Amino acid sequence: MTEGSGTAGSEKRSGLPPDDDRVRIFDTTLRDGEQAPGCTMTLDEKLSVAHQLARLRVDVIEAGYPAASEGDWTAVHRIAREVGGVDGPVICGLARATKRDIERCWTAVEPAARARIHIFLATSDLHMKHKLGMTRAQVAAAAAFSVTYARSLGADVEFSSEDSARSDPEFLYEVLGTALECGATTLNVPDTVGYSTPDEYGALVAGVRANVRGIERVTVSAHCHDDLGLAVANSLAAARAGARQVECTINGIGERAGNAALEEFVMALHTRRHFFGLHTNIETRELARTSRLVSACTGIDVPPNKAIVGANAFAHEAGIHQDGVLKNRLTYEIMSAESVGWDGVGLVLGKHSGRHALRVKTEALGYELTDEELSLVFARFKELADRKKLVDERDIHSLMIREESGAVRELS
Repeated sequence: MTEGSGTAGSEKRSGLPPDDDRVRIFDTTLRDGEQAPGCTMTLDEKLSVAHQLARLRVDVIEAGYPAASEGDWTAVHRIAREVGGVDGPVICGLARATKRDIERCWTAVEPAARARIHIFLATSDLHMKHKLGMTRAQVAAAAAFSVTYARSLGADVEFSSEDSARSDPEFLYEVLGTALECGATTLNVPDTVGYSTPDEYGALVAGVRANVRGIERVTVSAHCHDDLGLAVANSLAAARAGARQVECTINGIGERAGNAALEEFVMALHTRRHFFGLHTNIETRELARTSRLVSACTGIDVPPNKAIVGANAFAHEAGIHQDGVLKNRLTYEIMSAESVGWDGVGLVLGKHSGRHALRVKTEALGYELTDEELSLVFARFKELADRKKLVDERDIHSLMIREESGAVRELS
């Protein structure tokens, strides 16, 4: 079956057979990610990120929450027009299970060749009582109405049972089954508050697939938050349990502790393909570029030790590691820096570095040293490294200034 279309009356659906081994990537950087404190982006920044996400080849861009403000509607509408071409990603907008939200969302995403309305409605007793003030019967009825109405407009519909991880499973199955019967093509079971563990969340997805009638006709989606640092692990567990869409953000930005990091989830499947038996269509060489763009647009720095896209992700200072990497990168790198858009061998010179790394660095800067000269420079380097955290290229050039003229020869 194919992805849903924005054409009115279309019977195309985005459901996939359960044995399909491709996981669709639903990027919500521009919606859930932007909701993180301090991550607001301008219209131009959102358009820039959306175009880059298309180059990254995400399957779905959740461009915003059109009913939230005029600015959000405009951004979603522009992205739908400019990025949502025939060969582009599905363009999605978020909506509550209300007629106004759904209509507002549809007018924003309608210009896209493949437009999706993402309806969310809480199903946990905690949320229904304290946030919605609704009974279970009222929630089930709202789910039926909202999905039916969105489908009548011609949209592909995704339905999210908010706070699925803390919902009563039997009621969750009932509401998801209702949404499916009314035309939803994607059923999302979010761990909205990052409460679940991988075993629990994998079992939740497996339970949905086993107990919702007709589930084989649609795509099951996972949406995990990182409150306990388990968002990526939970998303991977969901994929193993049969989820074929995973919702994530660049750099893992999002409300509170953030969302599952797209780059981490994708590279886990890519690097451990034989273990997971799954893949994505992501152009992994665009990951570092996308990360840097989102960081620049939001003003949120990427931690140096951040997996995949952090400055230290492929950097080595310890001499033993540097020596191993220079001989065979597989000794200490499970993926290549180039595969995610970084260039070169990341040798960071510091007090733990060895002679081999220093020789490689000096040769890269245009110097040719004999073994004796290298020993002299290495001694000076160690003295300097004890005083500085990191030794940069200017420091190396300074070390090359010898008292005896001609002792160091520049490479021709």
